[in-house]
Amino acid sequence: MDQTSQTNLTDMKLERCSSNKVSLETELSETLYNTMKDFVLSNPTWDQYKLINSALATFLVQNGCTDNAVSEIYLNQLFTPSKSF
Repeated sequence: MDQTSQTNLTDMKLERCSSNKVSLETELSETLYNTMKDFVLSNPTWDQYKLINSALATFLVQNGCTDNAVSEIYLNQLFTPSKSF
């Protein structure tokens, strides 16, 4: 499949997705995965989606992102009580 076809296929998939959510697939080190799993199991108010959203928002804000929606996610997680890990 050439680059143009791949881009068109990706664009078609994105159009079918909600504008508010995007599916992400990535590889994690075993250490990160186990730590994330242990955290989620120890904190019932968190799930893997909330953890990833929080981590990404924190990284982006700390590295200069000024998007209001990202800042809102970042600030909300700062003030969400969670058990220490």
